[in-house]
Amino acid sequence: MTAVTTTHPEAFRPALHYTARNTWLNDPNGLIHHQGLYHLYYQNNPFGNTWGNMSWGHATSENLADWTEQPVAIACDEQEDIFSGSIVFDSQNSSGLGTETAPPLVAVYTSAYKDASPLHGVQAQSLAYSLDGGFTWKKHAGNPVLSRNSANFRDPKVFRYNGGAGSYWVMAAVEAEDYKVVLYKSEDLKTWEHLSDFGPANATGGIWECPDLFALPVDGNPPELKWVLTVNLNPGGPNGGSAGQYFTGDFDGVKFTSDSTITSGDQDPDRLQEYNWLDWGRDYYAAVSFSDAPDGRRIMIGWMNNWDYANQIPTSPWRSPMSLPRELSLATIGGRTRLIQNVVEEAICRDESPAVQDGPIHLAGETRPIPAATGTVQLIEAEFTAGTGEEFGLIVRGSGTEGTRIGINPAQGRLILDRTASGDTGFHDGFPSVDTAPITARDGRYRLKIYVDHCSVEVFAQHGELVLTDLIFPDKTSTGVSIYAHGGSATFESLTITPLI
Repeated sequence: MTAVTTTHPEAFRPALHYTARNTWLNDPNGLIHHQGLYHLYYQNNPFGNTWGNMSWGHATSENLADWTEQPVAIACDEQEDIFSGSIVFDSQNSSGLGTETAPPLVAVYTSAYKDASPLHGVQAQSLAYSLDGGFTWKKHAGNPVLSRNSANFRDPKVFRYNGGAGSYWVMAAVEAEDYKVVLYKSEDLKTWEHLSDFGPANATGGIWECPDLFALPVDGNPPELKWVLTVNLNPGGPNGGSAGQYFTGDFDGVKFTSDSTITSGDQDPDRLQEYNWLDWGRDYYAAVSFSDAPDGRRIMIGWMNNWDYANQIPTSPWRSPMSLPRELSLATIGGRTRLIQNVVEEAICRDESPAVQDGPIHLAGETRPIPAATGTVQLIEAEFTAGTGEEFGLIVRGSGTEGTRIGINPAQGRLILDRTASGDTGFHDGFPSVDTAPITARDGRYRLKIYVDHCSVEVFAQHGELVLTDLIFPDKTSTGVSIYAHGGSATFESLTITPLI
């Protein structure tokens, strides 16, 4: 059902998330921190706000909060579209594309060759390089540098490996329809040698795209490193449509070995619940991490949309936001190594004092408005203990007819995000949804950190143990926050609501 809305589509433009000024964007590409700037490149249609004419858009930031849109970095032409890829700082000028005193940034991207090209229909890996810190780019004359004569070989993530097997560049790319991550090595970014393949494994309900591979300490212990392989798939996510999964294990410089692979029952609903998902919501895809982030941090950004309805979301002249940047870590939970994700602190400017700071609040079979908490962009931090209630939680961006419900069903062990009455939902049959994720009380408590923006809700549960991200398109007058306990009692041990604009 389409909600009646008085909101102009431009009013949906988020305050906390990056969007292109007046064009389409999708996958984040080439994320790198270089010379004091974060560079966010991305799949971009410079000529419209639906998918097409794939080029690399570009934005920069000093703090991950305030972004400046730059001119298109690498443009499509009559021969090729510029599909996803990554950027490295070639500090030793191993590629020879710069000089010893002025080493280059090198972009490794997928050339999707068009009908005008002799390679039409092929996807292969190519290079472009920048000698001015990432603002202007020149394509390498010897492109492509790596081809498998495949129509689905794409999305190279390149990093420098230094380990027992040596020191060299490693590329993780995909054979999308084979559900494989393919690994290559190079000394100079131009000549590549095949190392190994990983997959199919775990979720294979859709093509694999946009891999990433990196090491993190477990439980904050640097000597105990594990490798994390992330790969996105479309469709096949836990709540439908596109999503991202991750594997933990070891990479010895040649082969990635997973310790979290489940080998059977791929699309059985119960089996899907056992896989490691980057995000359980409908709107987090193509997530990749920054190269060379300060202080050795691993920071990831995803595209906040879903291919089920991406071209139809009701925004104009822009279409699609990026997620908030997330800092990643590994923790041992229930005997398993889990990826922990939390919003990068500096990406959120908390200049305002909390509008609400309360608790404990005991509820029993009721919904209670919080009048002091009205707003459209806010951070909500809540800590609950279960009583006899069947479900308890919050309703955000609410009014008499609208609201997005974020709840916990303790008996079923589910976190719930219900956007069926969130505002404009009628632009695509697949948009109105009730999305759920498994949740377990920790020390008898449930903890949620919820980032609400003009067109999104990002729920980080149990200190980042699981995340659920969904787009919403509410009326501008839907600003209310309520708390509830249905079918019995629950206690909000603490509730803090802070406006973010």
